[in-house]
Amino acid sequence: MITSLSWVDALGYLGALLTLGTYSMKTMIPLRVIGLCANCVFIVYGYFAPAYPQLLLHIVLLPLNAIRLYQMLQLVEKVRVASDGNANMEWLKPFMSRRACRAGEKIFSKGDVSSAMYFTVTGRYRLSENEQVVNPGEVIGELGLIAPDNKRTLTFECIADGELLTISYDSVKQLYFQNPKFGFDFLRLMSQRLFRDVAQLEEKTAKGM
Repeated sequence: MITSLSWVDALGYLGALLTLGTYSMKTMIPLRVIGLCANCVFIVYGYFAPAYPQLLLHIVLLPLNAIRLYQMLQLVEKVRVASDGNANMEWLKPFMSRRACRAGEKIFSKGDVSSAMYFTVTGRYRLSENEQVVNPGEVIGELGLIAPDNKRTLTFECIADGELLTISYDSVKQLYFQNPKFGFDFLRLMSQRLFRDVAQLEEKTAKGM
């Protein structure tokens, strides 16, 4: 005997479909949005069914999904602002790990395979080949991510004890795959930094002539 579907049961099926939909999402922001919708549907379903274990589960998952969505939206906005002309990359700091450095230590040498980028927090550093001093608040090594041969073009060494933040290229790629817009704006930002460095090099060359 076929019985009519109650609105509570319909909510349960809708929640299941939304949960299934999260597995088809290729990027993180749509996944979180669909996940939030599924959480809301299951909370209502769990209350009226009643299905209290499911209700408690989605009460816990709802704020977690909301926080992760907010963090990703904030990251995308910070990258967008940076790529609009500000080459500051401090927005990447929450995704980086700390590393202490001692004077005389080589962080990487010319010709090494590139695997990470760095943000100088304290201390003083130097790019040996062009004798460029690197002070706190600068990013080093980001261009290795897009270099054709993936090799370092300069030697980066510590000349006064300090601390670096570092993030692997694999982690940057994960952020890119989670949100293609992040990847697009990040590439724009690196291109701007590259053109800036080229302009500075041309200016120094012109002064030396």
